[in-house]
Amino acid sequence: MAAVATAAEGVPARGPPGEVIHLNVGGKRFSTSRQTLTWIPDSFFSSLLSGRISTLKDETGAIFIDRDPTVFAPILNFLRTKELDPRGVHGSSLLHEAQFYGLTPLVRRLQLREELDRSSCGNVLFNGYLPPPVFPVKRRNRHSLVGPQQLGGRPAPVRRSNTMPPNLGNAGLLGRMLEEKAPPSPSGQPEEPGMVRLVCGHHSWIAVAYTQFLVCYRLKEASGWQLVFSSPRLDWPIERLALTARVPGGALGEHDKMVAAATGSEILLWALQAEGGGSEIGVFHLGVPVEALFFVGNQLIATSHTGRIGVWNAVTKHWQVQEVQPITSYDAAGSFLLLGCSNGSIYYVDVQKFPLRMKDNDLLVSELYRDPAEDGVTALSVYLTPKTSDSGNWIEIAYGTSSGGVRVIVQHPETVGSGPQLFQTFTVHRSPVTKIMLSEKHLISVCADNNHVRTWSVTRFRGMISTQPGSTPLASFKILALESADGHGGCSAGNDIGPYGERDDQQVFIQKVVPNASQLFVRLSSTGQRVCSVRSVDGSPTTAFTVLECEGSRRLGSRPRRYLLTGQANGSLAMWDLTTAMDGLGQAPAGGLTEEELMGQLEQCELAPLASSRGSLPSASPRASLTSLHSASSNTSLTGRRGSPSPPQAEVRRRGGSFVERCQELVRSAPEPRRPPTPAPRPSTGLGAPLTPPKKNLNETSF
Repeated sequence: MAAVATAAEGVPARGPPGEVIHLNVGGKRFSTSRQTLTWIPDSFFSSLLSGRISTLKDETGAIFIDRDPTVFAPILNFLRTKELDPRGVHGSSLLHEAQFYGLTPLVRRLQLREELDRSSCGNVLFNGYLPPPVFPVKRRNRHSLVGPQQLGGRPAPVRRSNTMPPNLGNAGLLGRMLEEKAPPSPSGQPEEPGMVRLVCGHHSWIAVAYTQFLVCYRLKEASGWQLVFSSPRLDWPIERLALTARVPGGALGEHDKMVAAATGSEILLWALQAEGGGSEIGVFHLGVPVEALFFVGNQLIATSHTGRIGVWNAVTKHWQVQEVQPITSYDAAGSFLLLGCSNGSIYYVDVQKFPLRMKDNDLLVSELYRDPAEDGVTALSVYLTPKTSDSGNWIEIAYGTSSGGVRVIVQHPETVGSGPQLFQTFTVHRSPVTKIMLSEKHLISVCADNNHVRTWSVTRFRGMISTQPGSTPLASFKILALESADGHGGCSAGNDIGPYGERDDQQVFIQKVVPNASQLFVRLSSTGQRVCSVRSVDGSPTTAFTVLECEGSRRLGSRPRRYLLTGQANGSLAMWDLTTAMDGLGQAPAGGLTEEELMGQLEQCELAPLASSRGSLPSASPRASLTSLHSASSNTSLTGRRGSPSPPQAEVRRRGGSFVERCQELVRSAPEPRRPPTPAPRPSTGLGAPLTPPKKNLNETSF
């Protein structure tokens, strides 16, 4: 079939309403009347048939339109009957095509349909919102004192977590940052100064890192989250963040709560005050780029893949740098720090005894185990059993190798002299293992093949791992998480998939499919089952996230809570209640109108645009669509709640007016009554079925 340009021979500018118009949409022929196509003014079709848009005709004389014929079918049916029957077409695709054709009544209807379950106040899991903080003053010297930041002689505003941010104009964080661009990062990637780069939490404290400064919040029982510390402005983008917040009244006094930030090879450490403010402890240098920064108790640890480790002791105020083998993984449990190295060795340091464990001014780093094949140890996990004592005479360690192997080693009291013994070996990965987790009930490994996860059930006897019946395979799935090639979408260290959670509890993965996504999926680390999904309440992309195990309050009946913290591209921080999500796992959620019920209500009235948008058509420019990969195994799926449609991955477009205001506008703008429409046939997929056609299931893998 050939499409020939016939702009001069286009259809007549005027014609009888009953004239039959033949269309060729993407190779499929449609026939309808001129009146059907032109009853909506200023649409694509009215412009096409009036001669304002040149036409193309195929060899049969039909007008050729290079669009998707599958999506065009329900659009043409709407023009005929003013009723909408999606017929298995994805809602976002239908909305995009309706905007292209300029069909304003259909666009309004589809927008309301999209907003059915969306609110600026979030869903039932939404727990709090922290607006962007005030941009701090310039860092004047490398050892300036740090306290409550002042801006124009006034203290920085502190807002409660349960309040939405006001319209700050150019007075807030982003407005200040627009005047002055941040310096480029050492990696040369572009930086966005207003976005949240890193988030971490400990007990009832949160640290949030932006490009050139960080802030800390503390949860107070009666008043919620309060801003208690803001660092001065730094010279380079923050690349690593660590926080420790031990219980008040500890032996270390003011150094019970500390926050550290790393930039290149430089580490800055602050002591935090419970009632607000803080003081700079010092600036330390590792000599090589810092790739991991964390606390073991009150000892600050910094490591680099080159094999250099730095330790700062809070008691002696001593900073020690030590050379070991190239470090490819690490883990800490209790006071034990274990380092996995590229030569296949696992080294350990008892940080609690530092600096007593020093010889000739060097850290006493001991080799604990060497891999039989001498493969690099690329992932490491330590589990302390109930019988683990201060001497560490019962330790279980799982590690992954560069060849894809997964091994479990155990040190028993009987083997203290000879070191850990090999317990089990799995060779199920063909790519290097990037993550591993040994918990009370499960062994979880993740490899570099698009975060392919394998899990096993662990059998224990009196709290210790047992060989009867041993570890049995449990699940296989993928946590697909694409990274940005241009440096946008957040810092890679702030988008770690996990697993998160205490080792004696059910752990979760956090999945952000595309770099600029505003939606996250929470999935069980043991089976891949979807726990919930959260979407940013303000529509901005999520650039960093973490999970916080928050201690319970002193009130009767209070229990520890688990929160998902999401940092946004606009500088805000949102909190989501994962404890409630885990409690409701497997239960059918209660809700209001379904999409079909809403569409049935909207069939009874005409839809008109808001007053602010009258006379203008939605943009017909194409927008990028994101493909949501999903497949089901016996126990995993990335579709929505059971029996509910999966929300699209495309970003939420901000539109003026709330959902209630739009419905009121529809009632006010309703035209004269007309006969009730004939109910559209219900889709054969049934209530709550996905709008996309079902895809072929994969046997073992789900994304």
